[in-house]
Amino acid sequence: MGFVRTTPPRPVEVTAVFPELAPLARPAIRLHPRPGAPSVRESSVGGPLLWPAGEPWPHCEDAHLHVDTGFRQSPTEVRLERRLQARWRPDDRRPAFTPEEEALKERNAAWLAERLDAGPPSPAECPVPMLPVAQLFLRDIPLLRPPGQADLLQILWCPYEHEPNYKPATALFWRSVAEVGDILATPPEPYEADYPGYVPEPCVLAPEAITEYPNSLDLSPDLQRMLEDWNRWQAAGVDVDSSYAEYPRDFYSIHLGNAPGWKVGGWPPWGRTDPNPRHCAVCEVQMVPLLTIASREWHGGEGHSWAPQEDQAAALAGSYYAGQAPSRPTGVEVGSTDNMQIYVCPASPEHPHTDLIQ
Repeated sequence: MGFVRTTPPRPVEVTAVFPELAPLARPAIRLHPRPGAPSVRESSVGGPLLWPAGEPWPHCEDAHLHVDTGFRQSPTEVRLERRLQARWRPDDRRPAFTPEEEALKERNAAWLAERLDAGPPSPAECPVPMLPVAQLFLRDIPLLRPPGQADLLQILWCPYEHEPNYKPATALFWRSVAEVGDILATPPEPYEADYPGYVPEPCVLAPEAITEYPNSLDLSPDLQRMLEDWNRWQAAGVDVDSSYAEYPRDFYSIHLGNAPGWKVGGWPPWGRTDPNPRHCAVCEVQMVPLLTIASREWHGGEGHSWAPQEDQAAALAGSYYAGQAPSRPTGVEVGSTDNMQIYVCPASPEHPHTDLIQ
């Protein structure tokens, strides 16, 4: 972990105003992914995996939806296009590829031609090689609770949408680093991706431990009414803008509740639906959030308060890196700029996981 990202202090110490929320505090780790060149032995988003050479690479065997969006590109093409976007300048001259990028483009074209020579692949061809989404080492993310002697979590997804919820199918693997011998040098890649947002940009991480409080939708009716009591906020003497007087609960939701962005643990980011608890298909225990895959690291407007201190200037200036807005370093977009939450069984992490878009 070669850099640091720090969440600014919250504008209000929430438990000083509402001590009733203290028992609901949960630990979380914001991952703060930023474009880079992670190795197979580093925690990353969208980076190479420490994958055993003798273990088959995961492929998606499901049927795949085919909607002609006009956006389909190979993962290599998506990433090359992002590099070009990162080099746009106000003079509007289209930047050129570097010699290394030209070579990569030519290799990709040759690979696609070879595929086509074997017969045009169906848009819904199976099986589809899955793409790396996240690799998290326990040494970097101590909040993980792996089974047995495992100390590494790897998550991949299929870059096609799947019925009935129109989202990528996910796969989760726990493994022990000590048991990995020879490493797979060249994993297979899918012929194309449904959308560029399903191709994560390789990112290094700057994990940061924080304490989270629930989304307001996760609170009981009594606690929700408590947040809506403007007199309670005023009596505590906190500096909350009077524009929130009519809807003080919004101040909590924007600035004090669950943090946005990629994170491990914490509370779910409800909003697309009301809270929708997930239960283990094996033992029926209520599942817990493992990883949030976020379309945005922070939101616009007042949501900038969650931008790390080190990124505040870039967030306000709207500067770009790796072809992405500062709040979208991974290039990932699920749903309509939503979040995908990976859930696991707290009784046994080896039970099948599930996911949900919010």
